[in-house]
Amino acid sequence: MLPKEQIIRTEYSDLMQKSYIDYAMSVIISRALPDVRDGLKPVQRRTLYDMHELGIRYDRPYRKCARIVGDTMGKYHPHGDSSIYEALVVMAQDFKKGLPLVDGHGNFGSMEGDGAAAMRYTEARLQKVTQEAYLADLDKNVVDFVPNFDETEKEPSVLPVKIPNLLVNGAEGIAVGMATSIPPHNLFEVIEGVKAYMKNPDITTAEMMSYIKGPDFPTGGIVVNKDDLLHIYETGSGKVKVRGKVEVEQAKGGRQRLVITEIPYTMLGANIGKFLLDVYNLTESRKANDIVDISNQSSKEGIRIVLDLKKGADVENLCNMLYKKTRLEDTFGVNMLAVADGRPETMGLVPVIRHHVDFQYELATRKYKTLLAKELEKKEVQEGLIKACDVIDLIIEILRGAKNIRDAKECLMYGKTEKIKFRFKGSEADARQLCFTERQATAILEMRLYKLIGLEIEALMKEHAATLANISKYEEILGSRAAMAKAIVKELNHFQKEYGQARKTRIENAKEAVYEEKKAEEMPVVLLVDRFGYVKTIDVPAYERNREAADGENKYVIPCMNTDKLCVFTDKGQLHMAKVLDLPHGKFRDKGTPLDNISNYNSSEEAVLYLNCLTNLLGRHLLFVNSSGMLKQVQGEEFDVSKRTTASTKLNEGERLLFVHMLEDAEGESIVMQTEKGMFLRFLASDVPEKKKGAVGVRGMKIDPKDILKEVYALGQEEKFITVKEKEVALHRLRMANRDGRGVKRP
Repeated sequence: MLPKEQIIRTEYSDLMQKSYIDYAMSVIISRALPDVRDGLKPVQRRTLYDMHELGIRYDRPYRKCARIVGDTMGKYHPHGDSSIYEALVVMAQDFKKGLPLVDGHGNFGSMEGDGAAAMRYTEARLQKVTQEAYLADLDKNVVDFVPNFDETEKEPSVLPVKIPNLLVNGAEGIAVGMATSIPPHNLFEVIEGVKAYMKNPDITTAEMMSYIKGPDFPTGGIVVNKDDLLHIYETGSGKVKVRGKVEVEQAKGGRQRLVITEIPYTMLGANIGKFLLDVYNLTESRKANDIVDISNQSSKEGIRIVLDLKKGADVENLCNMLYKKTRLEDTFGVNMLAVADGRPETMGLVPVIRHHVDFQYELATRKYKTLLAKELEKKEVQEGLIKACDVIDLIIEILRGAKNIRDAKECLMYGKTEKIKFRFKGSEADARQLCFTERQATAILEMRLYKLIGLEIEALMKEHAATLANISKYEEILGSRAAMAKAIVKELNHFQKEYGQARKTRIENAKEAVYEEKKAEEMPVVLLVDRFGYVKTIDVPAYERNREAADGENKYVIPCMNTDKLCVFTDKGQLHMAKVLDLPHGKFRDKGTPLDNISNYNSSEEAVLYLNCLTNLLGRHLLFVNSSGMLKQVQGEEFDVSKRTTASTKLNEGERLLFVHMLEDAEGESIVMQTEKGMFLRFLASDVPEKKKGAVGVRGMKIDPKDILKEVYALGQEEKFITVKEKEVALHRLRMANRDGRGVKRP
């Protein structure tokens, strides 16, 4: 019988809030953030443990990554193969990790952003350091094992990592509502910091930084804000400024070249290509005239980007320009967020090391307790075997006289002789004195006869002495925190000596890069905009040679200076600005660049109503008419602003800008407004009052509620004809009226 249906009434918002919090915490704890103890995310931990279980050790053959990924997904991490393989690839990339944990064989990507080959082509195995420092003591009950997702396997809740992996390899992860970004550090320095903390748990962040100087990125580079590091390491958050390393080499003909041999860590991947593109754009826009050629000569050996310079180039100013205008100087945002005691926490440098050291003491305690228990078992067995050797004749007699193993075992343990047949009368009395433990009795019954050889007995005595020494050693370690610290430091010294490397990133206080942009030589140019919105500038002589074609093919032809600004007015009431120097300058037949690319103008959302250079607007008035018939005059000086995008007029909801026109002579010009139903009103431009650009304006024409304003025309002295319903209307012959009238019907 099915259970009775239960309907639970609850507030929908409360249920959604609880569900979202549960989801967020699941992502934070089980997916995105590393544990402060081993510095690993769950996917990394599970992948390494699975490789350990599969026996893919550093001294064994490589195995296909597809095998590793499939096994990890099936047993421990049911969240898709892509996340597992990506984690595996990153752990094998020495340009991303300060200490790679996986030894990859095949194409595992490059620092220029090339992706790894598919998992069916690549192979991997554990690194030696991973085996020794991350997985070595899993058989000694040092960490808790928890059920996997379907409770068919057991997995470690944390790996017994013996080095501060969170600092050494850093971490990056985006959770729900929070993210972590921890830079990598130098293994040798971090271990020195751990040893310093173990000597003085009250060590300050400033004192700790005498050991751990700062981040040590695999890509090298230069940290240029050394004074900010103290605050970053105290709070666990801040910004590290990193520059690439630039060297100056001498080339042929007395020229020089800039060679970039190290890059900021944030430039890894596609940003290297973006850097090359940025340098190219600087050259094309004539801001970096000293650069003759750019070439990327990077290889597996490292980064080498070469910039060939003109003779007599200002190298220092050029370097500063690269720092300012490209990602050769970039910011690494630090947010040292990790899971500590089951919850996310932002920690400074010393708290991270404190958590690590506490974890090391916990690991050591559990390890040596397990080792001590094993040695005590060995001691018990060894003492039983030694004692048995002294009465071996009696034991043999008991075994020969017993009917089964149980009777013999009871005799050895409790001296029960009732079921044993003895060959000699005195043996039964001696047998009653036996009191071996169960473990000793089992060992005696399983002992082989060759163990009775003299040399074997001597070896047993030596083994027993070694066992006693181990017991004494383990008891001393467990009984004294100083002795345990000594044992931990001994292991750290081994890892430091075996895997420590020289620092790659330089830490210093560098001056702010000051780039003096050379003022472009002022010269007249002609700005051309074709009907497709492509814009460019050409020299005046080039325009004169092609005047007829230029005037016929382009929608706008504007003579201006190259130091001017281009003003683009759109129907959304926006004014977009662009420096003429930013426009492509070349030959008449060059295609140019879309307006979208050199300004914030979006051709898919806005339509250009008017376009001119700022200098041409100064001292003039612009006429604005919106779709509801409101109009005004605005002084050109009001559009001389520094923002790239600003409002050129005020529009109410549902309105759009219909007409923008620069008045040549307000006294001699007239305005004609035309509605959809053929109403025309002509009045003098001088009747339109001057307003600020933020004003709405005044009404130009009374429009019937069922009619809308269709077109606006500005008339000078020339004649103007339009066609309405297949009939010609002469606008200049319309009767002049007053502004704000209803107009006349035409045709």
